[in-house]
Amino acid sequence: MSVFPACFVRSLFTAALLGGAAISGGAAPATAETITVYTSQPQDQMAAVIKAFNQDHPDIKVELFRSGTTEVMAKLQAEQAAGKSPADVVLIADTVAMTQLKNDGRLLPLTDIPTTGIAPAVIDPDKTYVGTKLITTGIVYNTKLVTTPPTSWADLLAPEVAKSLILPSPLYSGAAVIHVGTMVQQPAFGWSYFKTLAERGAVAGQGNGTVIEAVARGEKAYGIIIEYMALNARAKGSPVDFVFPKEGVSIITQPVAVLKDSDAPEAARTFVRWQLSRPAQQQGAAQGYFPVLEGVAPPAGYPDPATLKVLPADSAAMLKDDKTTKETFADLFGG
Repeated sequence: MSVFPACFVRSLFTAALLGGAAISGGAAPATAETITVYTSQPQDQMAAVIKAFNQDHPDIKVELFRSGTTEVMAKLQAEQAAGKSPADVVLIADTVAMTQLKNDGRLLPLTDIPTTGIAPAVIDPDKTYVGTKLITTGIVYNTKLVTTPPTSWADLLAPEVAKSLILPSPLYSGAAVIHVGTMVQQPAFGWSYFKTLAERGAVAGQGNGTVIEAVARGEKAYGIIIEYMALNARAKGSPVDFVFPKEGVSIITQPVAVLKDSDAPEAARTFVRWQLSRPAQQQGAAQGYFPVLEGVAPPAGYPDPATLKVLPADSAAMLKDDKTTKETFADLFGG
C-alpha cells in the first residue's frame, strides 16, 4: 500500500502550490559523456547520488557544483549573461527560482519523463521540471536546553524563545525563500511575524546547515529548519528533536530540470529520469527525504504524511515578490 496516497499528494500540492564547491563522479569509461549538475543538495548526499547513478549509467560522467540555492542561481545567471553556462542539469530546493528559469525560456521540455506513480502536482504542467522529493520546514530544538518543546510557529514569538532562535536566510537558501514566502502570505503571520522575531533577538544564519550546527552545539536553543537535517542529526546522536508545527508546514519539492543550452541533453535527461526511479527514490528516503514515488516508504521515524497540515502558498505571487521578500528580510535580519 502506498504511503503517499494519490489523493493526499494531490490535495497537499493543490493547497500548497495553488494560488560553492565542485566534485565529480568516479572513474568513467573513456567514451563517457559528461554532464554538469548545479545543485543545492548537500555535497555528501550528492556524492552518494552520483555513485548510485553511475552504477546504472557508467557511460555518463557527472561533474558537480554545489552551493546554496541563491549562490547556485547567481552563478548560473552570471554565466548565462556572459554567453553560456557549463551546467546541464539544475537540482535546487526552490520552485520559485525554477519557475523563473522556465519563464526565461532556459529549460528544455522533459517530454519523456516517467509519470507512473508520480503525483501530477509535482510535475510542471509544461513538463520543464519535476519535483524529486518532498521537504517540509518546521522547528528544531536542543533537547538539553529546552524542557517544554514548542508546538507551533506562534510559540517562537515568546521573548525567551525568540532570543535563542536562529533561522535560515532566503538570501542563501531556496527552502528559506519558500518558507518565508509562504509565511508572509498567511493572514495569521505576515511580515509582522518576522518583525517581532527580529525585535526579540532572533538571528538569521545562511543556509539550513548553519541552523542545525548552531542548535546541535547549543549555541541556540531553537531553529527553523527543513525536517531532514534535524531528523538526520537526531538519528546520528545530536541532542536535537523536530516539531511539525500545528498551524502547518511549508513544503518544497526539490525540482530538477535540464537547461536548454545543455551540450549533453540526452545524458542530462537520463539523469532526470533516474532521479524518479525506484532506486533513486529509495536512496532519497534513506537520506531522510519524503519520496515522491508512490510505494516507496518514507524514512524510518517520519510521520505519515497524511497527518501533516500544509500551509497554502501562491508560488506565482512568490515569484513576483521575490526581490521585495529578500530585501525586506535583509532589512530585518541583515544580509
